[in-house]
Amino acid sequence: MVETARPAQPTGHGRVLAALALAQFICSFAGSNMNVMINDISEDLDTTVQGVQVAITVFLLVMAALMIPGGKLTDRYGRKRCFLTGLVVYAIGALLSAAAPGLGVLILGNSILEGVGTALLIPPVYILTTLLYPDVTSRARAFGVVMALGGVGAAAGPLIGGLITTAISWRAAFVFQALVIGVIVVLSRRIDDPLPPDPTRTFDTAGAVLSAVGLVLVVMGILAADNNVWLMIVLLVLGALVLWWFFRSARAKEASGREPLLSLRLFDNRTSNLGLVTQNVQWLLLMGTSFTVAAYLQVVREYDAVQTGVIFTAATLGLLVTSLSAERLAGRHSQRTLIMTGFAVSTAGVVVLIVLAGSFSTAWAFVPGLLLTGLGLGVMLTPSVNVVQSSFPEEQQGEISGLSRSVSNLGSSFGTAIAGTILVAGLSKGAYAAAMIVLAVFGLGGLVAAALLPKETGPG
Repeated sequence: MVETARPAQPTGHGRVLAALALAQFICSFAGSNMNVMINDISEDLDTTVQGVQVAITVFLLVMAALMIPGGKLTDRYGRKRCFLTGLVVYAIGALLSAAAPGLGVLILGNSILEGVGTALLIPPVYILTTLLYPDVTSRARAFGVVMALGGVGAAAGPLIGGLITTAISWRAAFVFQALVIGVIVVLSRRIDDPLPPDPTRTFDTAGAVLSAVGLVLVVMGILAADNNVWLMIVLLVLGALVLWWFFRSARAKEASGREPLLSLRLFDNRTSNLGLVTQNVQWLLLMGTSFTVAAYLQVVREYDAVQTGVIFTAATLGLLVTSLSAERLAGRHSQRTLIMTGFAVSTAGVVVLIVLAGSFSTAWAFVPGLLLTGLGLGVMLTPSVNVVQSSFPEEQQGEISGLSRSVSNLGSSFGTAIAGTILVAGLSKGAYAAAMIVLAVFGLGGLVAAALLPKETGPG
């Protein structure tokens, strides 16, 4: 497509960017705000900490499993239509969760419907941001706003959720989500889709089923680790086999000239592959740390929702400061340098959380580590997304956006599942330290992946 066929900046771009950023905020908020409601929800719905953990993880898992199909649907039905449909489905799920009489209905509303809605609305956020802001610097600024609100939603979710839970009830937190969705719908009226939908595009239903089932089996296998090792092994093996079947099917369809759910040619781009690894580990660190610290503070230290949320303000402030500096940082430093710096700082934050929490009983012991973790994550969230999205032309934005968001949300699922499994096995200081050490190891792995990015992945 000729670049001049669309404007460099959309009409009413401020409102459009606000709508896209708020959408990322509320979806990230939904993934973390329940961390401070663990006790309230388990008591009200007569369930357990593990039951709430399952609800949180299934929400993240549904997002990860359906994000690739969601990205693909944008090509066929249009980015704006998928965005608005996702908002409506999400709002229905939030209201159903607010009225849930038991864990089953909560999982249906929060984990399933909100997860499906998120999978429909998030790919358009990243596609539209990429298409509407054509140069790297303006795109870095736009992604900086989107990722800042996304990171703040994840980091401030415990505080906002804690305040609402204490002042009213945990159910009101879901009503809050529905109200924010209403604001986004109003702001979305000014969105113009830069690319027309193509109703003739085929949709690989079999591939969508295989990819979703494979991802579900893998994460459920991790969740089963604390109950039954053999069940864990069976689920992981089955998940790996289904995903192998999915990739083999995609390769066969591409070879025969048909369009698979996910083009395997996307993985020919080494820079994008490394960027996807860094995205996965970043969200694993963010959600894993959030769940681990929140659960430890409430269950072991017996803090209430507000106290837990206030402690997380340190991470929120750190993430907000560095995320909103994305444009300035992108103009001065290579994206590789920013991602490496982010992993080094956030991993150091996790180590500080381990050391200080074990040495001091005061709540202030968690502040330095959370601040460092937030600062590090804010530095690298935007350049990681920019590296991946900028590696592909317009016609492939639907596919790569779906893959990118799926990988990120899979990281969120892994973070909650891995850390939660270690914690549930024995909520003690030893279990807390073990979970955080595992997260620190993943952080070092992300640092290695970032170091392998090409040096020419440079400033805007």
